[in-house]
Amino acid sequence: MTQTTAENPARKQRAQLKVRTLRTDRWWLAPALTFTGLLTFLIYGFWAIFDQSYLAEPYIAPFASPCLATACPEGARLFGLAPIGDWYTWPPGLLILGLPGGFRLTCYYYRKSYYRSFWLSPPACSVAEPHGKYTGETRLPLIIQNIHRYFFYFAVIIGLILTYDAVLAFRDKEGNWGHVGLGSIILLVNAILILGYTFGCHSCRHITAGRLNNFSKHPLRYKAWTFVSKLNAKHQQLAWASMFSVMIADLYVRLVAKGIINFPFA
Repeated sequence: MTQTTAENPARKQRAQLKVRTLRTDRWWLAPALTFTGLLTFLIYGFWAIFDQSYLAEPYIAPFASPCLATACPEGARLFGLAPIGDWYTWPPGLLILGLPGGFRLTCYYYRKSYYRSFWLSPPACSVAEPHGKYTGETRLPLIIQNIHRYFFYFAVIIGLILTYDAVLAFRDKEGNWGHVGLGSIILLVNAILILGYTFGCHSCRHITAGRLNNFSKHPLRYKAWTFVSKLNAKHQQLAWASMFSVMIADLYVRLVAKGIINFPFA
């Protein structure tokens, strides 16, 4: 027979633990590594925004693309144009990095990453968080996370521009096709990873066919959804790979522009 709470007062309370967790493994390692990786990216990005060595033709650093002002070197301008004119004289990264940055900041995977590593909310499974109250993403500032789907559209544009830059990296300084340098390969790999991460986004999966009730009536959208779903299954891996690839590609171009890496071998 099952005892009632009246017969057994001990059933009224849950187990009272005086420790933060009973886990004995190194549960803190994952959030610590995540914290280190994200912080490294943030520090590099802040430095790159203000570094002016972003063009080493035919390469343009991803953090400075697209360059839309007349203050930008002609080789760094998108399609050779400067649509915002000469009123903007600040580094190009300040103007455009908010778009892919906002996409990553509101990404479902990155939310989990920095919630756990920066805010310890919670730091790991079965580990209590230090915060006394939890309101989720229903109040400012976290309610802004809900605009992630709109950042997705801008991220697609940026990804396509970086792909365009990668294609142009196979030309030499004079514009002749056939140049293949290490930078060409690095920018191409980066563009592929950026597109893989972008199109593997949960919002993209929902847009392609997430609201359909009958896949058989929409075979093309179903195929697109299937492809995006495969990318989505690797979203975490693509998030990290593309984050480091864009940082490596950006740094490589800047080192070439500074003459630290000699152009004949670039």
